[in-house]
Amino acid sequence: MLIRATDSALVVIDMQERLVPAMQAPARTIANTRLLLTAARRTGVPALLTEQYPQGLGKTVPEVRNAAEGALVLPKMHFSCMEDPAFADAFLALGRKQAVIAGMEAHICVVQTAESLVEAGFDVFVVSDATASRTLESERACLARLSAAGVGIVTAEMVVFEWLGRAGTPEFKELLPLIK
Repeated sequence: MLIRATDSALVVIDMQERLVPAMQAPARTIANTRLLLTAARRTGVPALLTEQYPQGLGKTVPEVRNAAEGALVLPKMHFSCMEDPAFADAFLALGRKQAVIAGMEAHICVVQTAESLVEAGFDVFVVSDATASRTLESERACLARLSAAGVGIVTAEMVVFEWLGRAGTPEFKELLPLIK
């Protein structure tokens, strides 16, 4: 199934000051998350950001926070975002049937959030090049588990081009230089 801008919400999980430096390929993960946030804003896809225990792990890194431009940032203590009532209420209020997920750590908060969303009947896509863990083994295990559960494993470019749907539009012309 295609990821459609009119059906999607972007969820960016826990890209925080004390987590990012410990991740595999943090620069790639941040760059692709920034691309997703820019594309979401340009194509009308709402975005929600979370922060796991921000008092201890810090706030969302500035590169991501600045690209989010006014998106709701929700603190949480649960590993699955959907177990947190404030997040669940905000996500459900968006009225979208697809969740596109980027975040950290893949094998903890990303996998539990994705599985919770699948259990709740949503179509879920995890962006592999905008998701990270401290070890490559944990990242691979997360993606394999989610793929087996029916979650779409996609890349940031796949998401952007599916949200765009066609070439030649003002949105396409604006986003293309960010991909090249």
